[in-house]
Amino acid sequence: MISNTFLPASPSLLSLVTRRANIGQPQCRKLSSYFISPGELSDALSRNPTSPISTSPRVIPLCASWFLPNDPEQRSGPAVFRRQRIPRARFFDLDAIKDARSPLPHMLPSPTQFSDAMTSLGVRKDDEIVVYDSAELGIFSAPRVGWTLQVFGHPKVHLLNNFRLWVDQGFPTESGEPVSPERSHYPVPEVDWSRVIAFDEVKEIAKDYGKEGSEGVQILDARPAGRFSGADPEPRPGLPSGHIPGSISLPLSDLLDPATKAVLPKSRLRAILSEKGVDPSRPIVSTCGTGVTAAVIDAALGEVGFGDSGQRRLYDGSWTEWAQKVTEADGLIRKDV
Repeated sequence: MISNTFLPASPSLLSLVTRRANIGQPQCRKLSSYFISPGELSDALSRNPTSPISTSPRVIPLCASWFLPNDPEQRSGPAVFRRQRIPRARFFDLDAIKDARSPLPHMLPSPTQFSDAMTSLGVRKDDEIVVYDSAELGIFSAPRVGWTLQVFGHPKVHLLNNFRLWVDQGFPTESGEPVSPERSHYPVPEVDWSRVIAFDEVKEIAKDYGKEGSEGVQILDARPAGRFSGADPEPRPGLPSGHIPGSISLPLSDLLDPATKAVLPKSRLRAILSEKGVDPSRPIVSTCGTGVTAAVIDAALGEVGFGDSGQRRLYDGSWTEWAQKVTEADGLIRKDV
């Protein structure tokens, strides 16, 4: 009589079957946190599929270097990418991948523009993306690109903390003209608008500042303290400095190690946010000059668990839009000088 009960396979047999099934397959890469170290990225890259025709998910370094328009050394992202980069990295151009219809510098691109950009970069939807900055700035514009990828629903996104440490720790780099990646097919994504806040809503928050019952939304500004206070000029000619009523100055430099320009450990981030009076249970809006370094604040908030993603929003137009649409006379530009 044949029994319908199957005996479980022995552990040694299961192990043999698993090993044989995995022959030739890339090993699992575990990049579980948003910020990752140079060592973690190096290990992940070493486990990438080696075959150029492989359809397995890959780990792709994505350089997002960008510099302010008044950079004293007149540096540019494409130039530093050609000079030194992680091997086989691709370059995400913040000045090109944006809403071309907007007069503002870095508004989110349309879903079709984003899809076209990812296709040109050879990125597939199942690839794991690690965004990084220039060695000169450490952490600056990469979080904006990471945030953009998240807004467009890319499943696996990380930030390298950071390329300066990658170089200092002796991990490999390359230079010269990069090889153009083979085009992929990246689907047109949906936009997660819960991560974004527009001018009209920020204006209502600012107008309600100081009124009874208006203590809900916190606005954190990543610009340097001098621009926030109104003492120093903006980098864009004709734009007044100052700040949105009720906003809190949280300069990018406060969130970075002064020597390595890496994002500080979680314990230090929590302490700084607490010192600034930021309430982790209340909604938070991040802003800056053009929506770039505001994403550093957003990433830091996520790292320490201040507000879930639905409570953290980035003001895409940021100060460049704000200062063109409101005035000091109407009380919507404040100065401390």
